[in-house]
Amino acid sequence: MIKDFNFYAPTRVVFGRESEKKIGQLVAANGGQKVLIHYGGGSAERSGLLDVVRQQLREAGIAFCELGGVVPNPLLSKVREGIDLCRREQVDFILAVGGGSVIDSSKAIGYGVPYDGDVWDFWAGKATPKQCLPIGVVLTIPAAGSEMSSSCVITADEGLLKRGINSDLCRCRFAVMNPERTYTLPPYQTAAGATDIMMHTMERYFSKYEDMTLTDAISEALLRTVRDAALVVMDHPEDYRNRAQIMWAGSLAHNDLTECGTEKDFATHRLEHELSALFGVTHGAGLAAIWPSWARFVMDKHLSRFVQFAVNVMGVPNDFAHPEATAERGIQAIEAFYRQIGMPTSIHELLGRDITDQEIDTMVEKCSRGGTITIGAMEVLDPQAMRTIYHMAR
Repeated sequence: MIKDFNFYAPTRVVFGRESEKKIGQLVAANGGQKVLIHYGGGSAERSGLLDVVRQQLREAGIAFCELGGVVPNPLLSKVREGIDLCRREQVDFILAVGGGSVIDSSKAIGYGVPYDGDVWDFWAGKATPKQCLPIGVVLTIPAAGSEMSSSCVITADEGLLKRGINSDLCRCRFAVMNPERTYTLPPYQTAAGATDIMMHTMERYFSKYEDMTLTDAISEALLRTVRDAALVVMDHPEDYRNRAQIMWAGSLAHNDLTECGTEKDFATHRLEHELSALFGVTHGAGLAAIWPSWARFVMDKHLSRFVQFAVNVMGVPNDFAHPEATAERGIQAIEAFYRQIGMPTSIHELLGRDITDQEIDTMVEKCSRGGTITIGAMEVLDPQAMRTIYHMAR
């Protein structure tokens, strides 16, 4: 069966060397007159990228203010700071310079500026966004795919609640992507980014809708390409060709292209959100620690899909007499890939210690919102299933 779909990808992508030199004209074309430049730590400053951004805006005659300090798993407190600044400075356009955390923080600020209540209302389910300031991106970390997605994930400081919402209102007007700006990414961040990109695709590929052959083929090619490119850039960080493959794949993995005719199952993401919220770990690394256990938990009920993944993506020979063995070898193959690029395959490897039963209970409580919701689509997980997967992954 093929699921009906509505594909919408309005973001203009400006890709290639020196693409950041088009920022001024892109902001002007989207009506920006007073811009918030939003960024994370010092790398954007040290690399000279922020100087390029500032100069491009000045040359276009566009005023701007700045707010840095976004951290991984972006915090609500920084979002509120940005909302206050935008209102004071009468900002009408937000320019995110960074990766997924900066982009998501920018989206949340964009939601909050025109909203009369507390911006967290959107993530708490008390309100639905009706407006969002226009947002552009200068991408420096290919991973989250937020530059082309409708998603926005924020962590509330109090209680460490990590929540996501989706709305087309926050889709970026443009994304500037220069693969050269990713050369200086640390190997661990590169590997975590590749893992996140692949997971965005895998959580659409593993679907109860299995008849969209074209979408499957796109997903399989994307997964193989990112796997192979990641292995190259770990040893050759300034390999433009493979950095470009990863950067473009990050956008395609999360702009819903690989969901056309299927249905995403973001159970691994939901389980990992509680892990990274509680322990502050890198999101991609958390995904690598969780996914193999999720896969083994659901594999027997969806054997043909796991065999297809093993053969078409991971290159496992098909043992037609023993499909369970083929499927298991596919999971083992991606675990071996994770180890090759320095990613964990268990929570113990991720944290460097055993996770306690109490910590698992806390994550299950948050993930299930006190036992009131389930997660997943291909296989629906109740709180007991969540607990089982966390225990398998420990």
